[in-house]
Amino acid sequence: MDTDFINLTPENLSGEHLCCIIRSKKIHPGIEAKRQWLASRLTEGHVFRKLNAKATVFIEYAPLETAWVPIIGDNYYYVYCLWVLGDYKGKGYAKSLMEYCLADAKAKGKSGVCMLGAQKQKAWLSDQSFAKKFGFEVVDTTDTGYELLALSFDGTKPQFSPSVKNQGIEGKGLTVYYDMQCPYVCQNIEAIKKYCETNHVPVSLIQVDTLHKAKELPCVFNNWAVFYNGNFVTVNLFLDVSYIEKIVNRYATT
Repeated sequence: MDTDFINLTPENLSGEHLCCIIRSKKIHPGIEAKRQWLASRLTEGHVFRKLNAKATVFIEYAPLETAWVPIIGDNYYYVYCLWVLGDYKGKGYAKSLMEYCLADAKAKGKSGVCMLGAQKQKAWLSDQSFAKKFGFEVVDTTDTGYELLALSFDGTKPQFSPSVKNQGIEGKGLTVYYDMQCPYVCQNIEAIKKYCETNHVPVSLIQVDTLHKAKELPCVFNNWAVFYNGNFVTVNLFLDVSYIEKIVNRYATT
């Protein structure tokens, strides 16, 4: 099955689709932003491995030291995404991708592999129940129900950055931290701008554009994090305007 997969490289990046948004025939700003982001990450050991087909079947991971997440640890890989959607489910592709990542980690002498999870599965996080079948265990938690999962090869454990435990910020209205790791981010940002302008909701959109900023974020983060009136809300991207409305109504008086 491994012959069915390809890894993105600086040489083939411009000509390969990026799995998540593959139906658009026009130039998509989110895809191009992701492509630019990847161009810098691939030289840091970032891995994007996908099925050699027009499908959403891929894994994306990076050395934890250069992963844009507020997680610290020595000699780990961090898994951003592992997705298999549609007709490709149930054919062993996810298992093959995870096994590739773990084998790659062992071959490079890594101490283990980690990923973001939650006590209750979140829509935009990879399936942690699947990861636990490979031996991933909870090694750190937050008061808001998020978990750091890790599969350690040598007994060491990564942890959330100290700033993550704050789970609160100063400010009113909606605050969103984001980076360009996910191609859906661009359209979500535009939807938020339009909603907040129309409904007179104060909004701060903060792009995480350096590794340093990512490591010191005040909450868990995979590529997106939302606060309202200083309260941490979610790492889920907004699927539509109704989700924004729910957050505004829920936290309006806090």
